[in-house]
Amino acid sequence: MHVITANRLIDGEVVWLGSNERWVETVETADTFAAKDDLAAGLERAQSAVEARVIVDPYDVAVDLQNGSPVPVRFREQIRALGPTVRLDLGKQARPRQSSAA
Repeated sequence: MHVITANRLIDGEVVWLGSNERWVETVETADTFAAKDDLAAGLERAQSAVEARVIVDPYDVAVDLQNGSPVPVRFREQIRALGPTVRLDLGKQARPRQSSAA
């Protein structure tokens, strides 16, 4: 299982490809890709956002599903998803948690 991540060009925020071509700020709300063909199509969609100068450097990230939400496998990507490991009062980890239920 994978998600697609990038950095938003206007402010450098870590973002993930969500539904309807939206770039979302939390990995929990990112679209997941199980099949290689779907992932390739998602990366193509991300490339159009690069050309439109919305994001920079999109790439895929391996995730596991935990309680129905994607969680990055690699530590580096966990840090990108949450924020600094030495200051829990900074980054996305300091924001109030939103329910993934709609």
